[in-house]
Amino acid sequence: MPILGIMASAKAAPYFGPTSVEYLVIAGGGGGGGGNSSANGNGGGGGAGGYLTASGLAVTGGVSTTVTVGGGGGGGGATARGGSGGNSVFSSITSTGGGGGASTAGPGINGGSGGGGANITGSSTAGTGVSGQGFAGGSGSTMFGATGSGGGSSGAGASSTGGSAAGGAGTASSITGSSVDRAGGGGGGYSGGGAGTGTAGGGNGGNASASPQRNGFAATANTGSGGGGAGADNAGTGGSGGSGASGFVCIRYADSFALATSTTGSPTITTSGGYRIYQWTGSGSITF
Repeated sequence: MPILGIMASAKAAPYFGPTSVEYLVIAGGGGGGGGNSSANGNGGGGGAGGYLTASGLAVTGGVSTTVTVGGGGGGGGATARGGSGGNSVFSSITSTGGGGGASTAGPGINGGSGGGGANITGSSTAGTGVSGQGFAGGSGSTMFGATGSGGGSSGAGASSTGGSAAGGAGTASSITGSSVDRAGGGGGGYSGGGAGTGTAGGGNGGNASASPQRNGFAATANTGSGGGGAGADNAGTGGSGGSGASGFVCIRYADSFALATSTTGSPTITTSGGYRIYQWTGSGSITF
């Protein structure tokens, strides 16, 4: 008679990863609007990408979570509005790309933060921001050929009746271990001296009083900030707006929990101040 064996019950391996994380998800910034000298039209500054941050986002062990880092919007060519930035995503969190800046082709575009208005009737209206992610751009004005700057994550873009109009304020975060200000608006272009200045990595506006500087300036990469609007070129050539910045995704959790079992997208991984920190500047994934 065979001996009866006793089968041991299969047990799941213990899970040592986190059950929740802190996150910072910033979308791509909008590009600055182009200039059109034939209409004396300056471009509005690009709006910042949406900015979302909080702690306590639930994660599940063994499940791959996709990370999407939105690209920055392209600067508008002569007469063209700036392009909007791409959305950034982590798990259930989606930040909306920043709105492109206005030009003679139309008003500022809505986005995470709105693009600034141009100085042409019908194009002076600024784009709006998404509540909880960013603010509206500054409106344009036909007076003195002034434009509005792009909105930022912590404040609306400035409206100018001549001279400098700074981009909307960005937001500082220490999630990476050091304080960095990101997601600011791009400055608007101007027909004379004193173009708008970008904020928190946003691009400065073009300055048509010096022909080589008629183009708006690009925003600093991976800040999610807006590009600068173009100035109307006195030499007869329309300037181009500056491109918006690509976005940024970062998460962290207590270092008492294990490292993730796998990642893609080449995130920067550090352990500092009691946290494990993962930073993405390009799309990827993570599995705990």
